[in-house]
Amino acid sequence: MPARGLTRRGAAGWLGGALLTLGGRPAAAETRWRMATEYPASAMPGEGIATFAGRVRELSGGELAVEPVFDAKAGFRSAEILATIAERRIEAGDAFAGALTGLHPLFGLSSLPFVVRSLEDARRLADLARPAYRDAFAERGQVLLYTTPWPPTGLWTKAPLTSVAALRALSIRAYDATSADVLLRAGARAQNISFADAMARLKDGSVDAVLSSGDGGAGRNLWEFLPHFTEINYAIPLSLAVLDGRVHAGLPDGLRTHVDRAAAETEARQWQALRTRLDENYARMRQNGVTIRTEVDPPLVALLRWAAEATVAEWRTKAGPAAVAILDAAAPR
Repeated sequence: MPARGLTRRGAAGWLGGALLTLGGRPAAAETRWRMATEYPASAMPGEGIATFAGRVRELSGGELAVEPVFDAKAGFRSAEILATIAERRIEAGDAFAGALTGLHPLFGLSSLPFVVRSLEDARRLADLARPAYRDAFAERGQVLLYTTPWPPTGLWTKAPLTSVAALRALSIRAYDATSADVLLRAGARAQNISFADAMARLKDGSVDAVLSSGDGGAGRNLWEFLPHFTEINYAIPLSLAVLDGRVHAGLPDGLRTHVDRAAAETEARQWQALRTRLDENYARMRQNGVTIRTEVDPPLVALLRWAAEATVAEWRTKAGPAAVAILDAAAPR
């Protein structure tokens, strides 16, 4: 029987590259990967990892097992995922793209403020950027598996966000350097904090608002602290799932084909799931007492867009002509 079926004491010492022969017939050994994310299993990236792991198991007939590690329990935030893979501490991971802008401004594309208006706009931007993402990861010896879109970003607050003055009174958890810059320009106090660390900051009172989608918030029960959500439609950002290129290249051809197929199917599933995700999230939030504000104070909208324009202009000066060309090509039509 395959190694995955062993239950005796000796199974613990099984090596993934070995072969077990039973009745004269060789059975493929099980190879195990760990794939980490800082987000919970109920958030879109968590569901992506679970979907990918399931499809890999099915397509490989159990020859390859991917172990999802949620909630930063592996000890790594999005900004650390690529280095952790390079160090071979894990084989794969899912990182919020905006957290990778320290490596290259290109990764900030999807979280640029107010540059997409719809899921279709976000998908076009992701598709145009995919070759550049793939090449950027390849330069680091890593393979882009799939993209995961987040629902539109809003602001979670303790009290209704009804004015510019209300925004400027907040200490806000931002999700990347770009969003922190926008909020600071708008006059709020803002800190770029990993989602895995946001709850602790809410509990100790050092932040009293969170920039996030309803999806991430629903997964982390933000409503226990912040019962108001304002739909500012800041961005539809991406998370990016990545695999160690050495691991990918070392797979037998058939198994590599299964991995690539599982990745493609996972990406298709993630984008399709987003079409109904917003309504599902809002229903769950309302069930837990969240007030969702869809009509935003016009002066507040104008202030955020003014701050966003300055931040995007600064990004253009740093990103390089190739990344700027992608943004321009993806402009809403």
